[in-house]
Amino acid sequence: MNENSEIQDVELAVSRWLRVGVIISACVIILGLILLFVRGESGYPGEFYPHNLHDIFGGLIQFKPYAVITVGLMLLILTPVLRVAISIWVFAREGDKLYVIITSIVLVILIVSFVLGKA
Repeated sequence: MNENSEIQDVELAVSRWLRVGVIISACVIILGLILLFVRGESGYPGEFYPHNLHDIFGGLIQFKPYAVITVGLMLLILTPVLRVAISIWVFAREGDKLYVIITSIVLVILIVSFVLGKA
């Protein structure tokens, strides 16, 4: 019974982190939208959009609206990836080697897709 309670506590903590991640990313996106409407421009010349991490974080430091929105979207994408990483730890703690392997493969696939997709 104690082990089930511990597992439920971990699952509740993970679900809270997912909610917090979504709320934080939504707030960052809304901040970017507010900046966009207040300034009336993206913060970048013409049809340029920040596509690499250097441009995105450089624009974030300067509060460029499109960069802020992009960071919010990145946080939203990374939230379930964090869930997969936490799941590996939970399965390892439970001693479920099969699910550790499967979830690790899923995490590797996610990371490779980000790298190959130039996320």
